[in-house]
Amino acid sequence: MKVHFFTGFPGFIASQLIQSLFREKQTQTVIAIVLAGETIKANQEKNKLLEEFPGCSIHVVEGDITLPNLGLDDQILKEIEPQIEVLWHLAAIYDLAVPRDIAWKVNVHGTTMVNDFVRSLPNLRRYMYFSTAYVAGTREGILRENELIRPPAFKNYYEETKYEAEHRVEDLKSEIPLTIIRPGIVRGHSETGETVKFDGPYFFLNLVDRLKGLPFIPYIGQSTVTINVVPVDYILRASIFLMNQEEAKGKTLHLTDPNPHPIQEVYRTMVKLITNTYPKGRLPFTLAKLSLQVPLIRKKLGVEQETLDYLTWNATFDTTEAQQILQKGSITCPDFIKTMPRMIEFYLANKENKNYQVQIK
Repeated sequence: MKVHFFTGFPGFIASQLIQSLFREKQTQTVIAIVLAGETIKANQEKNKLLEEFPGCSIHVVEGDITLPNLGLDDQILKEIEPQIEVLWHLAAIYDLAVPRDIAWKVNVHGTTMVNDFVRSLPNLRRYMYFSTAYVAGTREGILRENELIRPPAFKNYYEETKYEAEHRVEDLKSEIPLTIIRPGIVRGHSETGETVKFDGPYFFLNLVDRLKGLPFIPYIGQSTVTINVVPVDYILRASIFLMNQEEAKGKTLHLTDPNPHPIQEVYRTMVKLITNTYPKGRLPFTLAKLSLQVPLIRKKLGVEQETLDYLTWNATFDTTEAQQILQKGSITCPDFIKTMPRMIEFYLANKENKNYQVQIK
């Protein structure tokens, strides 16, 4: 049975993917590279997973994706390189407020080092690289899966460095069997609400929850754009299915919601579910933007200022190729509005736990 190699463990998506791979009997053996400082956390997550799947194994190896050979010593390399048949590269800095130098080191240089490692694997059957749909930067209109066009600008350094990293993976398509996955904004499980970090759409939940004592909560600006949010279970099912599809080899695929909701509708539903009332009035977008430039206000509301950039960004992700392949497995994206109650139940049950909250700077 295939050995799978992971970067990004013990992160949420990597851990959930490993759990799903074991459950679906896609593999019994995983090798996960982790930074030395993450070893304790990685072993805790490993032990939790192996309690559920005692017949499987997870080998945690210390390394660093920003170093040649991923910082692994020659003996380990000699042992693992012939074994690896599927490599999942998820390690990245996902913070929208990340400084450029840190994002570049991990997202771009780290991916370059992983690509070099991939080239050394004699029995590789698939390289699964996790990019993001937001490599499009400020480009608007219909964004297609087979496009990787430098935009006029990026909304943050996360987008820019993921764009640069994807270019480096794109260059491997002629020599390596790979699939590039571009997820939308990932949220917790559509059925259980489970997640490990309240970022992305959860920033809006922070905002609503912390303003709920006001006489009313206003809309922010007046936007007609949609927001593309996908539950982690969709990402898991789709990615594992695509890994096994010959048709997905050499493709870049949007794992985004083909039927996204307008952001005003999403916000309205969040306010209703948390406060049992609908929003009233409007806070001008420019005023909201100015307010979040003040660190004290950002921390008080639990919102990164870069989040607002997505409220006025008017783009649609084309999912034609992804949908053509996924329909063979009857895999569809759960509706955001219909499954939002579970998301909010989990948020409300865990909002006081600092382990879930992102540190706002």
